[in-house]
Amino acid sequence: MPNPSSNSARLALAELRRIVYPNPSGQVARIVPSGCSKECVLSIRDRKLLDSAADIALGSTSENAVFMHTVLCQVGLPRRAVDGTSFERRSGGAALLIEAGKLWDGEKFVQQPVPYGAKPRLILAYLNTYAVRHRTREIDVGKSASAFLKMLGVQANGGKRGSYTEFKKQMTALAACKMTLGFNAGNTPTTRYAKPINEFQAWASNDGCQNRLWPKKIILSPEYFDALVTDQHAVPIDIRAFHALSGSALAMDIYVMLAERLHRISGGRPVRLNWANLREQFGQEYAADANGKKNFKTKFLKALVSVLAVYPKARISQVTGGILLFPSPPPIPKLV
Repeated sequence: MPNPSSNSARLALAELRRIVYPNPSGQVARIVPSGCSKECVLSIRDRKLLDSAADIALGSTSENAVFMHTVLCQVGLPRRAVDGTSFERRSGGAALLIEAGKLWDGEKFVQQPVPYGAKPRLILAYLNTYAVRHRTREIDVGKSASAFLKMLGVQANGGKRGSYTEFKKQMTALAACKMTLGFNAGNTPTTRYAKPINEFQAWASNDGCQNRLWPKKIILSPEYFDALVTDQHAVPIDIRAFHALSGSALAMDIYVMLAERLHRISGGRPVRLNWANLREQFGQEYAADANGKKNFKTKFLKALVSVLAVYPKARISQVTGGILLFPSPPPIPKLV
């Protein structure tokens, strides 16, 4: 049996082909690529990842915790824009159907897209966490877009591709969508409706029209709220890791899957996930031919390296045909 690394973060950073030299205070002094003797310039994403990895290595507390629903740790939202108004993802004997909906803008219903990418994942983490910590379904989003983006840890900027425009698009898409979960309860095929957001209130301008559908208040559905708070389906994750991985929705999905699953592995024996299992759960966006399978494997392993950098307690080994998951502590103790 392969011996998993006792320091996943260190190995992951090595695989990123970076050598980190800390200064006496423990902070990163310079970062040099393998085989390079000069200090080099990192991308913003790599710097963010390394800074977060160094911070997380010092320890995690409940103050760093945000929450994701267990179902969305197993079957995630689409990672890129969807053609059409529905998306389905499968994992084992379960499937999640996400259907786009419409929102009232004060004069008419406006069709929204299917939510996709990193942004709705960050939004859900914030909404879930507010609901769990305050024990309420009603969440005041804020009096301005910049206030809400600040709560998410995102710098507010305008323009067609600015954070305001993109987060508004994904917020309204998330508020309008309907989620349906299909699974087998024993021998009984079961369908369960799981719309997260029950009511969406937008700010109105002085002329009575809605202000670009920017949300004023969001009210979670009773079923979704009860699952998080009463049924304890809220999985704690480290917000520092989630922010660091937000450049890759695939990495975010791998992270929450490991956070939900690794600490539940019992018996001391690892769980094997072959590439067919992993493609079914994470690779729906890739072609089913040989090139698509190869591309998925490459992207998955690259994302996994980033995940292990910010989840140093995770014990994972790559083996022929897949990966092994070993019993590991969760990224943050399950404390509210």
